[in-house]
Amino acid sequence: MKPQIVTFLIKCPDQKGIIAKLTHFFYQEGFNIISSQQYTNSEEKKFFMRIRLASDASVVLSKEQLEERFARVAEAYQINWKVDYGRKKQKVAIMVSHTSHNLYDLLHRHKEGKLLCDVKMVVSNHLKLKPVADMFEIPFHYLPVRKETKAQQENDLTTLFDDNRIDLIIMARYMQILSTDFVAHFPHKIINIHHSFLPAFQGANPYKRAYERGVKLIGATAHYATEDLDEGPIIEQGVERVSHESSPTSLKNIGADIETMVLARAVSCHLNNQIIVDGNKAIVFPEAGE
Repeated sequence: MKPQIVTFLIKCPDQKGIIAKLTHFFYQEGFNIISSQQYTNSEEKKFFMRIRLASDASVVLSKEQLEERFARVAEAYQINWKVDYGRKKQKVAIMVSHTSHNLYDLLHRHKEGKLLCDVKMVVSNHLKLKPVADMFEIPFHYLPVRKETKAQQENDLTTLFDDNRIDLIIMARYMQILSTDFVAHFPHKIINIHHSFLPAFQGANPYKRAYERGVKLIGATAHYATEDLDEGPIIEQGVERVSHESSPTSLKNIGADIETMVLARAVSCHLNNQIIVDGNKAIVFPEAGE
């Protein structure tokens, strides 16, 4: 019988012997440690761990018993934790407006099996990108929005995502500001992508203004959406050097390429349970040969 793979994400106050205590607990429960990654923030005296486990073939894994026993350890050591059993792919919704490069990239990776998820739908406030969703045979939902209908549109979005049990929402250049209530309904379940000039060069044509300023670096940032616009925990970033020879068009093209890579990496980290959010910071563990 194939062993059950379990991933624990753990954060707690740093304390002597915590690694030994945790690894001994999982040993007693009949697990083999596949990988163990830890990080100690010495300034804030916090400990973070991502540990992947395989159950012994002779042990019948009971989710309820395991979580009940670990909860007792967590209480003793002030541990905040979550566990994933890898039994199902996360259900994903992709939100877009007019720009297609991130959508094409995500759907291609999904089709090739490079994103371990189930893309349930593409949602847009415009019809422009419906042919892209159709090409990849992904259901497309058109929910137009105006200032006076924004609250109702977000209610419809919430119902749509809840009814389909969406685990992750990807804002692949969805050019609407989400309300505080909407974001709060999906905590750390919304990933956004944008250029890394912010707070400079805001608005619809940042690369033209970047060209006019003669920037030497351009990049992209992927982060969790929070009520503070574009200030949520950063998951992934990428940059590339440019020069005075770059035109506004070439800057925009380079920026689009960086965006696709950064967004794909951020989404993969989320799907692979590599992220622990601590306040407004994301602790992102690298892939551990998995």
